[in-house]
Amino acid sequence: QVHLAESGGGLVQPGGSLRLSCAASGDISSLYAMAWYRQTPGQQREMVAALTTHGSPTYSDSVKGRFTISSDGAENTVYLQMNALKPEDTAVYYCNVDLIRSDSNMYEYWGQGIQVTVSS
Repeated sequence: QVHLAESGGGLVQPGGSLRLSCAASGDISSLYAMAWYRQTPGQQREMVAALTTHGSPTYSDSVKGRFTISSDGAENTVYLQMNALKPEDTAVYYCNVDLIRSDSNMYEYWGQGIQVTVSS
C-alpha cells in the first residue's frame, strides 16, 4: 500500500510563489521517476515538470524558467517550486510517481490533486 499526500496549494497573487509537496508513504523501496501535472476544467491533464533519479529535469515550455522540480529521496518527497505565477497557471496540480516497492516491482501512483489559484 502506497499513499501520496500533496500539500502547499492555495490562492496567490500574480507574480507570487508557491511550493507544492508530494510525500509518498507506505511500502516504498525507492523512487524512480516523478512528475507534476496540471488540469483545468474541460482540458486534458498536461505534464509541467518531470524528474528521474538519474536524469535532468524537464519542463513544459509554459513553465520553463519559473518552476523547479526537485526531490528528497530520504523523505520520499517531490517538490514543485513555482515562481512568477501567472493567472494561466491556475489549475489542479497532481503529482505522479513511479516507485519500486518491496516486491522489486515498479508501480505508478497519482496524488489526489491540489488546487492552485493565481488571482488578484
